[in-house]
Amino acid sequence: MHPVRKQRLITVLFIVVFASVAAGLLSFALRENINLFYPPSKILAGEAPIDKRIRAGGCVMPGSVKRAKDSLDLDFWVTDGSAELQVHYAGILPDLFSEGEAVVVNGRLDGRGVFQATEVLAKHDETYTPPEVASSMQTSTDEKGVEHQKTCEGLDYAA
Repeated sequence: MHPVRKQRLITVLFIVVFASVAAGLLSFALRENINLFYPPSKILAGEAPIDKRIRAGGCVMPGSVKRAKDSLDLDFWVTDGSAELQVHYAGILPDLFSEGEAVVVNGRLDGRGVFQATEVLAKHDETYTPPEVASSMQTSTDEKGVEHQKTCEGLDYAA
């Protein structure tokens, strides 16, 4: 083989190997940073990974917000109309956080089934519901066979 061709072949092989390693490392890094959304019903059904960073959302159940007297710790329940998920958060809440309103929480699900939130995102006006929450709130059928569209204000929390 001619020395110039051999040098070009080595250069091309080096570039291909380097690009493959870079693509592999990039995909591995991105895989670790994926933040998937799960509604409470899927989390409680066991479909969400434990101790991995995920996003959950639904409506804050009225009467479920419990604040600690001596710290910023807060416990509340989030529902999608068919299941309730306990959320623990230590920090300052957004101004628009309130009971009966849509919320999205980022964090991890612990082994006890309690969502340990690191960030709480509240809806920003009366007409907005986060897309992930809106898609998880499908229509439900009551015992009389009548379909109801689930919204944060209209959820049947006793179900």
